[in-house]
Amino acid sequence: MNLRPLKICLAIAALWGLLAPQATLAHAFPEHMEPRVGAVIDNVPGQVQIWFDADLEPTFSTLRVLDAQGRQVNRDPGQVNAGQARLLEARLPPLARGVYHVYWRVIARDGHVTEGDYAFTVGR
Repeated sequence: MNLRPLKICLAIAALWGLLAPQATLAHAFPEHMEPRVGAVIDNVPGQVQIWFDADLEPTFSTLRVLDAQGRQVNRDPGQVNAGQARLLEARLPPLARGVYHVYWRVIARDGHVTEGDYAFTVGR
């Protein structure tokens, strides 16, 4: 009886078992945001910050903050913090009362894209 095909199948299955969990962990997902999702704040922050669960590729990761009329209000194009590869941030000017939408798109260092958005309200 030739056991070689069985050994090859078992080796492939073992290799798949080692690689499959890595594929599910490849995307970068937000862990924490400031201001928080849906927050109503009185003190306007100087920036929007989003912390992710994986390192980000700085060249291709972006963050935009838009007002209710769809105008971008962040002073710079959002970027990955130079000292923290998991932090995406954008500086903000003083904001008027109203709803603001944060749009982010990141690429994890392994090349997987994740994007999303949320809103917060300035209610002073």
